[in-house]
Amino acid sequence: MLSSDKNIETIAQLAEAVKRYVRLQSEYVKLDVIDKVVRLVTAAALAVIALLIILFILLFLSLAAVNALTPCLGSVGACSVVAGVYVLLLIVVILNRRRWVEKPLVHFLADILLNDTPNGK
Repeated sequence: MLSSDKNIETIAQLAEAVKRYVRLQSEYVKLDVIDKVVRLVTAAALAVIALLIILFILLFLSLAAVNALTPCLGSVGACSVVAGVYVLLLIVVILNRRRWVEKPLVHFLADILLNDTPNGK
């Protein structure tokens, strides 16, 4: 009868340990999801900020190029040359979009979402 009481007590302790383990695992999953979401939002915010800065830089460089070319080509010609450069740049980016945009983005997202180690280390 004494061993039966010990078995029941051991089973109760085991059940309590399993409950605690499941609770801790669920907390770990929640924290892992929060970490990954924060990393994604941070990366997106940094990308937007960098994009805005690059757009302003390109705007001012374009204005400088137009002003530099205006004496030689006139204002319409200078604007056309700058627009043509942007069209060529757009074509190059579209032709290389998989190599320059899609693959790095897929690798970045896979690294964040599929990496099991904390903080990507």
